[in-house]
Amino acid sequence: MQFLHSGYFYALPVLLVPIFIHLFQLRRFKKYDFTNVTLLKKIKFKTRKSSQIKKWIILILRLLIIVFIIFAFSQPYFSNNKSIDTPSETVLYLDNSFSMQALGANGPLFKRAVQDVISEIKEGQKLTLLTNDVIYQSTELKDIKNKLLSVKYSPNQLSLNNVILKAVSLFSSSKTSLKTIVVVSDFQKIDKEELANTDTKIKVILVPLLPLNKINNYIDKVSIESSLNSINLLNITAKTNTKNIDSIPITLFREDKIIGKSILEKSKNYKTSFEIQKIDGFKGKVSIEDSQVHFDDTFYFNIPKKNKISVLAISENTSSIFLKKIYSKDEFIFKNQDHKSLNFNKINDANLIILNGVNNISSALINSLKNFMTNGGTILLIPGKQGNIVSYNQLISTQSNHYFQPKKSIVKSITQIEFNHFIFKDVFKTKVSNFQYPFVKSYYPITTLANKILSFENQQAFLSQLNSLFVFTADLDLKNSNFTKSPLIVPTLYNIGKFSLSNPPLYYFTETKNSFELKVDLKNDDILKLSRNEEEFIPIQLNSSSKVRVTTEKLPNKPGHYALITNNDTITNISYNYDRNESLLKYNNLADMKGYIINNSVQKTLENINSESNVTWLWKWFIIFAIILLAFEMLILKYFK
Repeated sequence: MQFLHSGYFYALPVLLVPIFIHLFQLRRFKKYDFTNVTLLKKIKFKTRKSSQIKKWIILILRLLIIVFIIFAFSQPYFSNNKSIDTPSETVLYLDNSFSMQALGANGPLFKRAVQDVISEIKEGQKLTLLTNDVIYQSTELKDIKNKLLSVKYSPNQLSLNNVILKAVSLFSSSKTSLKTIVVVSDFQKIDKEELANTDTKIKVILVPLLPLNKINNYIDKVSIESSLNSINLLNITAKTNTKNIDSIPITLFREDKIIGKSILEKSKNYKTSFEIQKIDGFKGKVSIEDSQVHFDDTFYFNIPKKNKISVLAISENTSSIFLKKIYSKDEFIFKNQDHKSLNFNKINDANLIILNGVNNISSALINSLKNFMTNGGTILLIPGKQGNIVSYNQLISTQSNHYFQPKKSIVKSITQIEFNHFIFKDVFKTKVSNFQYPFVKSYYPITTLANKILSFENQQAFLSQLNSLFVFTADLDLKNSNFTKSPLIVPTLYNIGKFSLSNPPLYYFTETKNSFELKVDLKNDDILKLSRNEEEFIPIQLNSSSKVRVTTEKLPNKPGHYALITNNDTITNISYNYDRNESLLKYNNLADMKGYIINNSVQKTLENINSESNVTWLWKWFIIFAIILLAFEMLILKYFK
């Protein structure tokens, strides 16, 4: 038993007062002579004896009444806490990520956890609760019950480290309160980082909820394989986390209309293909049926109308035939202008400008090219046979602190390829180390070994990327190099051209940073919007003279087809899907974690916390006992003679 106001015990000496009064009333009786006292002596003896017993009982009752009143004022209580002045705080995390859709013994894991919380949190009890998306701080269950029941599953899966750090920030600044974090999750494997260190006063309870069935099938990716005829091949890849699934039925939709069905077979690594017509603006989706989690059963894709990329070659007594062959009419709009008769107004209409063998770049042209790159344009510099190194370095200085050094006349082979650079990332199936090396007879050494795409045998760069400027360090005339005859020339220049205008791909994933560019002529007050059903928002956009760069990150956060519109006109459609990070249903082994309490039931965990923090007040009982004793005293005084 503990006491909230133990100072009231200093009132216990008050017990001496009734004792003194009682002793005073027990004084001796005076004797009086009487003629016949035989009978009276017997009566006197009995009366005096009963009176003595009555007074002792009353004294004891009064002493007990005073003691009970003093105890009541001291407010006694029972509690597992050492002191009522030590409050307890609990932060509860409920994981509402997609994997918590899986079925447990009593239904979906997350829904069951919510029901357990509602049943165990008492009326009037304050709690702090957070999910992957929202925080309810120091509130009562009645205020958030409906919101909690309507919480939707979220693609934002928090790591255990982030959960603990967030929970710690929600506690009060009190250094004496008993703090507890309860983490309710299936504890999927997100990363391999170690658990965050927590204060020794903070108790962390992990409550793992695991599904009865850990089998999950999902669509992993979609790709288009172009052909020369009017048919495209749509390739679908699905995955499963078990080897017991022989086949998975799949359905292809164009918008909401079924246009094909197929089977993803285990023998074919769960891959299949559909033939679809080459139609710009094809909005499609593929779908499978799965009994476990459902967020990854549908995959949206879109075949947008691709904008042709404008390529302007500025040449000086140099052949541009190899450029014209690479930048064909199917995907590019290629124009070649002589350096001396260049129309500067055409610069802003291009996406990629190639300085093809220009020996001397004028200051006016450098300034125009600088503005062009500032507005999102891309430039490729191919030095001339008798290049002015000063003018080259002036152009390079707009993008980098590096520069060309004087030309070296020495034969060097181009032997190294940066396979991880986006120019060559998807070009080679394997990293080639033995091929017919192209060569140069002279080159300009550049003062950096970084940002290389192609390199000589001495580690010097042959092709570098300096922000929006791609730089060859040697002229490509056949008298100096055979690079234009090498197989490397096509993927190199083609992918630089594709880089200058990044058309939207088949799909994007939500909750990640995505960027694409469109050839749109927007007026000053025009803006682009992404719209789906009644949902509409404005993405980040950078408008230049020839294109608009659109960036999405937090929005959209739901999968589907979104129309990119301006002034109520649809420019193109963009498709988004949830990522597949949670699809494998792989879980951490909590037994290896030290310093944490592991419980397997939300209900029992909350029961234990409530019992630890409960305070049983006793002062009411002491008041009741005092009243009962007072009633006894009144009855004794009235009826006991």
